[in-house]
Amino acid sequence: MLSPFLAVLAALANALASALQRKAAREESTEENLSPRLVWHLLHRPVWFAGVLSLIAGFLLQAVALGSGQISEVQPLLALDLPAALILSGLFFGSRLGRREWGASVVMAAGVAGLLLALDPGHGTPSAVSWTGWLIGAGANVLLIAAGVLWARRTSGTRRAAVLGAATGCAFGLTAALIKGVTTRYSQGLSAVFTGWQLWAMIAVGACAMFLLQSAMNAGGLLATQPGLTMTDPVIGILWGVLVFHEQVRGGPFIVLAVLCAAAAATAVMVLSRSPLLSDAADEEDEQKERREGKADRDGHDAKGTARPENDR
Repeated sequence: MLSPFLAVLAALANALASALQRKAAREESTEENLSPRLVWHLLHRPVWFAGVLSLIAGFLLQAVALGSGQISEVQPLLALDLPAALILSGLFFGSRLGRREWGASVVMAAGVAGLLLALDPGHGTPSAVSWTGWLIGAGANVLLIAAGVLWARRTSGTRRAAVLGAATGCAFGLTAALIKGVTTRYSQGLSAVFTGWQLWAMIAVGACAMFLLQSAMNAGGLLATQPGLTMTDPVIGILWGVLVFHEQVRGGPFIVLAVLCAAAAATAVMVLSRSPLLSDAADEEDEQKERREGKADRDGHDAKGTARPENDR
């Protein structure tokens, strides 16, 4: 029970990091968006630093959970950071959760719990994975990410954000698999961790995942990005656990039950991702108001400009 408990704590830490950093960013002027001054001001905010520390804590908790448990068990539980972030955002920003948010959060938690109970992942053999297994698994995962990026480059708007969100989830799933490899080498001693290729591959893939996440957010925001991001990460984790690490899961009618629970959780993700608490609806309204005011000023200026020659005549 230690690994699931640590995975839930990691999800809560990630949710807290998201809420704290979002709170710090919203307190800054929108005129500093995409400006180095924004980062400089955030560096002086204790709230932002608390978010960074919470993010580091979430990573460490995930690593320990993967070290003592199965990846097909840990990754689905990390998806609970979405309802947790929603609840924390409501507390930090003074918004009240409605029936939709509470109901979807309960359904998602029940779906994830039902998925794990149906699969009942057993211990695998990550230390026995050969170079061929790592090469095939990582190669297929990288191809999936590359296909998503290429597809996103051919699209635009919310579709690009959705595709990049799914590609980011695939990248986070690969990062989790590499973390599992790092924790396996730790049993051989600390020196084995730094001499193994998994650590450096994890750092590279993790950086790539963060870059994809920023690109996805830039393309369309949380409404389009979050569903694919939240759903693909646990799916990739389960595939790694079953196909590469040879973790044992129950078959037969339990597979049908697992699919139904996964579908319920996915539906809840779609509902939660469209909550105004995650979409920054207030900020969007302010932006639209500024656009309308700017357009009105331009129209008034143009009207004065066209009226002036008539007065001269």
